[in-house]
Amino acid sequence: MNDKIFDVVIYGATGFTGKLVVEYMQNNYGNDNNIAWAMAGRNHNKLCEVRDELGVSKDVSLLVADSSDIQSISAMVKQTKCILTTVGPYQLYGSDVVSECANNGTDYVDLCGEPGWMHEQINKHSEAAKNSGARIVFSCGFDSIPFDLGVLFLQNEVISRLGKAVPNIRGRVRAMNGEFSGGTAASMMATMGALKEKPELIEVLVNPFSLSNGFSGPEQPVDNKPMIDEKLGVWVAPFFMAPINTKNIHRSNALMGHLYGEDFCYNEMWVQGAGEEGKAAAELISKINPLGDAPKPGEGPSKESRENGNYDVLFCADMPDGSTLSASVQGDMDPGYGSTSKMILESALCLIQDCEDLSGGIYTPAPAMGVKLITRLEDSAGLTFSIEEE
Repeated sequence: MNDKIFDVVIYGATGFTGKLVVEYMQNNYGNDNNIAWAMAGRNHNKLCEVRDELGVSKDVSLLVADSSDIQSISAMVKQTKCILTTVGPYQLYGSDVVSECANNGTDYVDLCGEPGWMHEQINKHSEAAKNSGARIVFSCGFDSIPFDLGVLFLQNEVISRLGKAVPNIRGRVRAMNGEFSGGTAASMMATMGALKEKPELIEVLVNPFSLSNGFSGPEQPVDNKPMIDEKLGVWVAPFFMAPINTKNIHRSNALMGHLYGEDFCYNEMWVQGAGEEGKAAAELISKINPLGDAPKPGEGPSKESRENGNYDVLFCADMPDGSTLSASVQGDMDPGYGSTSKMILESALCLIQDCEDLSGGIYTPAPAMGVKLITRLEDSAGLTFSIEEE
């Protein structure tokens, strides 16, 4: 990759999330002469406007690339070590970007939470990525970094104490303050549309091991109805992101040689509270569409709203002696925009700066970057990983 002009190209730089990524890059790495980066999007004038609005140096190159123009995508990909793309839904606008990266040895990070599309891309491009050396990492935002790395962080602590992983971890979302991403809502709509043309994708969507390279593990705990978590003493409700996070966590386990064991079970739910109030809240949340009020793609919350947001996810490991060892992952901004824009940029930089020994292939965050990314996120992106004793 020595012939690449740029380290990172931010593709989708004029969109709402893309602008946040550019702003984070400018504010945190704009004066770093060791990082050569560029902004890319469909419209040169809009790219200029964003560059000027955010005070980005005119030395930062602007690349015109359109998902409907394969030649422009290919030209963009060939110039950089890593493509960071916020242009979704990825099943509509991302396939050629992945293909070009896989064929040209260019690293890739995205915010994808679309398991049907991810399954297709893994099947189509894994071999090319291995051959070219491209490291393609899906789901580098709130889908699914806090969850994927949270499980890894807790299992690493368990292994340090027991010498082996535990077979059961529960993910529990304790707090999530901020607007849901309009891109997430659009991706779900695109997935529903894809099912009409490819009904076989339903098996991918319902199988927690559908991204695990053919491996099929044990039946997983129920997570699709309100219930009481006996160990925590609280009512929990289905969490709308569990289907993608669970698949990514099982894929991570498979890619890491089943570090968590072939009998590993994981379920992920949303804490609603104790007693009758908690029960009522869990039953209510299970009946409503959490994305019903999500912004439209290209729109998003105010700066004040993003900065006032936060999230807190608890991971509980059932230890052999009957005790529980827990870890939390907390973020200092709203999950869908503020924190996500920081996570994806740090993922891109982690790949190209810290993961020289990682071979080509299609990954999830934990096996690709693991503890190296945790360190970056704690140092720079406002995330905190901590062990909570019982």
